[in-house]
Amino acid sequence: MGPIDDLPLPPHVTTADVVLALRAVTVHAPERPNGERCRKDEAAHPCQLHRWGRRVLEQRGLTDEQVQRLMACGTVAL
Repeated sequence: MGPIDDLPLPPHVTTADVVLALRAVTVHAPERPNGERCRKDEAAHPCQLHRWGRRVLEQRGLTDEQVQRLMACGTVAL
């Protein structure tokens, strides 16, 4: 799977989109830290929803470090 079948990004990323994206990235994580499969849907990792979540967060301007911190504390502080 790749860019051709990726889900479309919202035209304007809102806080609600960021919350959904964080959930997608968290739930659709690899089975193990270096896993090749999504632990939620068993698709090749990164699966479609994980890629969408990462793209939304990137479009919002969040760095990987910021995403990791938000995921670790389980909150969105934007």
